[in-house]
Amino acid sequence: MSVSTATLSSFCLWSEEPSARPDRRKIRARIGGLHCSLCTGTIEKALGRLPGVDKVAVSLTHEQALVEYDPAVARPEQLLQTLRDIGYTISDPRKLRAFEDEERDLVREARRFVLAVALSVASIPIIADPASFGWLGFLPALVCLSLGGFVFLVLRSSGLWTAIGTASGLAIMALTLLYLNLQGYLTNAAPWLTGALAVILVFAVGRHILFMAFQALRRGILNQHVLLEIGAFAGIAGGITGLILNRPDYPTAAFFAVSVMVGTYHIFSEWLSLIVKTRSSQAVKRLLDLQPATARVVRGTQEFELPIEDVKVGDLVRIRPGERIPADGTVVSGHSAVDQSLVTGESLPIEKSEDGSLIGGSINGTGTLLVKITAIGEGSFLNQIIRHVEDARALKPGLLHLVDRTLRVYTPTVLLIAALAVIGWLAGSWLGTGHVDVERAVFAGLSVLVMGYPCAVGISAPLSIVRGAGEAAERGILMRTGEAFQGFRLVKQIVLDKTGTLTEGRPVVHEIESVNVSKRELLAIAAAAEASSEHPLAQAVVKAAFEQGATPPDVGSFEAIPGKGVVAKIEASEIFVGSPQFLAERNIDLTPLQKRIEALEAVGRTVIAVARDGRALGALALGDTLRPDAVSAVAALRNAGLKTILVTGDNQRAAQLVGREVGIDEVHAGVLPQDKAEIVRKLQVNARVAMVGDGINDAPALMQADIGIAMGGGTDIAIESADIIILSNRLDALPAARDISRRSYRKMVQNVTLAFLFNGIGIPLAATGLIHPVWAMVAMAVSVTAIFINSLWGTPRMFFEAIRSVGQPIVNEAVPQVA
Repeated sequence: MSVSTATLSSFCLWSEEPSARPDRRKIRARIGGLHCSLCTGTIEKALGRLPGVDKVAVSLTHEQALVEYDPAVARPEQLLQTLRDIGYTISDPRKLRAFEDEERDLVREARRFVLAVALSVASIPIIADPASFGWLGFLPALVCLSLGGFVFLVLRSSGLWTAIGTASGLAIMALTLLYLNLQGYLTNAAPWLTGALAVILVFAVGRHILFMAFQALRRGILNQHVLLEIGAFAGIAGGITGLILNRPDYPTAAFFAVSVMVGTYHIFSEWLSLIVKTRSSQAVKRLLDLQPATARVVRGTQEFELPIEDVKVGDLVRIRPGERIPADGTVVSGHSAVDQSLVTGESLPIEKSEDGSLIGGSINGTGTLLVKITAIGEGSFLNQIIRHVEDARALKPGLLHLVDRTLRVYTPTVLLIAALAVIGWLAGSWLGTGHVDVERAVFAGLSVLVMGYPCAVGISAPLSIVRGAGEAAERGILMRTGEAFQGFRLVKQIVLDKTGTLTEGRPVVHEIESVNVSKRELLAIAAAAEASSEHPLAQAVVKAAFEQGATPPDVGSFEAIPGKGVVAKIEASEIFVGSPQFLAERNIDLTPLQKRIEALEAVGRTVIAVARDGRALGALALGDTLRPDAVSAVAALRNAGLKTILVTGDNQRAAQLVGREVGIDEVHAGVLPQDKAEIVRKLQVNARVAMVGDGINDAPALMQADIGIAMGGGTDIAIESADIIILSNRLDALPAARDISRRSYRKMVQNVTLAFLFNGIGIPLAATGLIHPVWAMVAMAVSVTAIFINSLWGTPRMFFEAIRSVGQPIVNEAVPQVA
């Protein structure tokens, strides 16, 4: 085993996933270095051709790969080592990369880009033609000025004077070289200078591209790296030919310069793609509320804080108030109200006492619990949900499949046209004139390679994403993926979770029913009795009393009966506050309230009855409350032509009540997490589906939906499963996000049209041999510039700020909520 393979094996940089076939295994890994659809195609081909590999699915947006293989033939470390050999990085999909590591990658790529720009700025004035400088002189000047401006922007975070000094240095260098060229001092030295620049860029600054191209080519894969290096080496070969022939009219320096500039634009495209993905990922990570990495394990009379990986089934774990429950278990001692809303969808906390079952990922309330762990790792509820998410991710139909297929045949097509252009000119010139026109043949082939390089196509989508992301961020919306920009506009059905999405996710007093006392007095008595309780329902009663100006009287004594209610002494009177069953057990007659209690419970309310000295005083009805903008947001979605569907794990009565209040078209209640994804899958048969949720139980459905939308206050797994995140936590951002999706897609289509227009017209013209490779390079630069201008038209600030932020200290704070 090699050192690299041993390293992979020892750190286990993958997670095991269940396979549908018993004789097969499935692994998941995070892959770094993905830039476009051609990268995903490279990985799928490289792994798919290995013995024992049955299926490979790569997600560009999530930077992850799912590989199904025969364990009798293949091993995970060997499969992933293949990706490392190609030039990609592998990391554990169960862990998040540190901000510092990601920022270090951005800084490294930014420096690589600055070096490449310096080489291009040096080569442009060297190849400027003095004879045609009059009216075409502005072109090299414009290109140099644009590149210098980018260098200033990139280095601005390192300090104003550093940026000014570097940009000024490049300008002085370019002007000096241009002056020397115009005066004729570089006539003999120009080919050697540009040749040196080409060698430095290809073999030093861009050596990672050369490595990836070589690894792809030796595996029979034709991708953008291979196309780039063929073009770069063709330019170098053309330059070397010129040095050998030593003809004064041969454009030796221009051939070398093309290699420099093509490499520069590729490095720029890589860096831009990395910025877009990293900034989006970091914005998401700032939202995450991760589960604890440790647990307090009780052994004998001592407590040990152990990593969650070291906790075993059967261990006793102490969970304090407010902490997240680390794994599935059973309560051994203690009592608390546990918030399972983010896991099961139940809107109100659930009372847990001895022998009660707990689900990992839930949040403990105000009591301390001693819990015996019953399931951890692969057997836990949370891990089952994660597996459902990954299955949905693998099944999710990609909107970019057509683009992927086009790009996968694009490189071989360009190479074929370039080869035919060379052969055509060699044969045609020999048949027509009797001698072979090598120069024109090389011109034609190299021009096709330069004109056909998919730099403009590759950069068009990221730029439109940057524009849309900036516009969305101003409205408190985070668009994470390309699917978000392209797909949301096509959605015809939108599935909404109830708890935490349409509702606030916390209990509120809705109705007050009093007998023989005023409503304010009833509320004051109930609040006084509940004041010493830390149960969420009790806190809701106390809050309602203060909001309505009901002053609770002093309490003499207080006793809480877990899961039932409280008994308190107020001014020599005995007060009972709790469930109707609790009061009935105390022989308190609730007949005057019975019909009203039943009616309130029928619409999903939780009822608390109040009695004094054995006589019923009234009842309080509590329940979740709708978000203020829920009704208007749902109405806006329906007006936009979307069918609204409510899917919740809550009970039928509560779901129907919310559905009627909001104006939902279709309601599904009591739905399990895996069944939510199945409902979405069935809806997808008819039309595209968006899913809006916030809990762990929503994650599989978020991944299965064509567009997953997570509320910003939700769980980490829900957020990670989503294409769109509503940072502002406002539902009225949903119709706004759809409008942004429509506009962003329009901009993306414009960019791709511009890119293919340049390539579609340019490649046939280049094949005629009438276009000098330098002019092909200029055309490519113009196409990229046109796409830039179109993408940033009206909203350049967000993009430039993203570039300027590279290298600045990362502040680990939550993303601000946008009103």
